[in-house]
Amino acid sequence: MIAIVDYGAGNLTSVKRAVSYLGYDSIITDDPEKIAHSDRIIFPGVGAAGAAMEMMQKRGIDNALKESFKAKIPMLGICVGCQIIMERSEENDTVCLGLIKGEAKSFPNNMKEVGNRIVINDKNALERYLKVPHMGWNGLNTVQNHPLFNGIEQKDEFYFVHSYFPVPIDKSNIYGETQYGITFASAIGKENLFATQFHLEKSGEPGLLILKNFCTWKP
Repeated sequence: MIAIVDYGAGNLTSVKRAVSYLGYDSIITDDPEKIAHSDRIIFPGVGAAGAAMEMMQKRGIDNALKESFKAKIPMLGICVGCQIIMERSEENDTVCLGLIKGEAKSFPNNMKEVGNRIVINDKNALERYLKVPHMGWNGLNTVQNHPLFNGIEQKDEFYFVHSYFPVPIDKSNIYGETQYGITFASAIGKENLFATQFHLEKSGEPGLLILKNFCTWKP
């Protein structure tokens, strides 16, 4: 059984529907005992890191996730679930789970679009500033192989909605990067834990493929 963690953040039904579509059983739960005794754990989410951690601490979910990580249960974080596995988030100055060393940081102000459409140092070039939150489809550069990337191609795109992103201290925890004004880590992992800043349940076939790979992953 796959436990989909309910810590007050949204999008749980969409994740459960995606898991069911792939042929796997899951439950949405905020019960620490059920989470700790599940075969796999997915903690998705949208919203703020501070509110998410406050809710998890009230329900004891934070300790259940820490113990599950130690017990080597396969774990998958999505979006906010990719940020709260860090030690800290700049959002609400939040102390997080600390499963991976580092912090979640916000996009800098006034990011300029770079690439073929903008010529740097050309006084006639029209400067374009990128909006935050980063919202919509974007690419993924896989910088390390991982079993969850099996079948994923460099041309594949994924759906993002976020203003913060993970910054691991140990760069070996970074498995994928994305360009949006800056290059940021969009897929990170450690041992039995993997997390994506993009929404797998909203990313079409590539997102479902990563989710399917997780459902059979044996770290």
